[in-house]
Amino acid sequence: MKRDSFMELQQRLQLHFKRPRLLKQAFTHTSYVNEHKGAQTKDNERLEFLGDAVLQLLVSEYLFMTYPQRPEGELTRMRASVVCEPSLAQFAERLELGAHVLLGRGEEQLGGRQRQALLADLFESFIGAIFLDAGIEQVRSFLQQHMFPFIDSNDYGLLVKDAKSKLQERSQHHGLGPVEYRIVEERGPAHDREFVVEVYLGEERFGIGNGRTKKEAEQRAAAEAWRNLSQEQQA
Repeated sequence: MKRDSFMELQQRLQLHFKRPRLLKQAFTHTSYVNEHKGAQTKDNERLEFLGDAVLQLLVSEYLFMTYPQRPEGELTRMRASVVCEPSLAQFAERLELGAHVLLGRGEEQLGGRQRQALLADLFESFIGAIFLDAGIEQVRSFLQQHMFPFIDSNDYGLLVKDAKSKLQERSQHHGLGPVEYRIVEERGPAHDREFVVEVYLGEERFGIGNGRTKKEAEQRAAAEAWRNLSQEQQA
């Protein structure tokens, strides 16, 4: 994997690692290390262990603050439905983390980049690396942008939804008016286009997002609008 791949990842997710070795380690699978024994490369299993603990804490905090009427047992079940292999793999897919993982040839041929268990572990190790590099506030900020807006409660626990669907439902429930996405800027060459989208609820702008596709930019704008609405209701 070229170094440019990790640069692109940081730019896309608006991160800047002070210790790039941590980022590389987070994306280094054991199969890669086994095939490159002389490279002094560490795999991501220890970071995975740490990332799991950080996720448990911050997801617990999020659920505790978001659902003040839920009892302990229900919160525990809700957390388990978020910090679990299928859910974490889905978040890894949403962030396209699999494209950057360093794999051995055998794991690559077996389709490791798409394997659910590998992607879930990768998400945890990535969180562990962010925590070691920049601290818990950076991890909390990252999850507020890329995880929490996609979590939705129902009678059976938690569902992972896309931000646009969640925002549409919230707007309808609170009578906030129609949701409208407006492209305000397109920049970059045709092969590397970036879109900037604003989202309006009624006549009021609630969020802005950018992405390589209109859909990605709309999702990020919806996620920001969802966060802004949450902050308003908590105030």
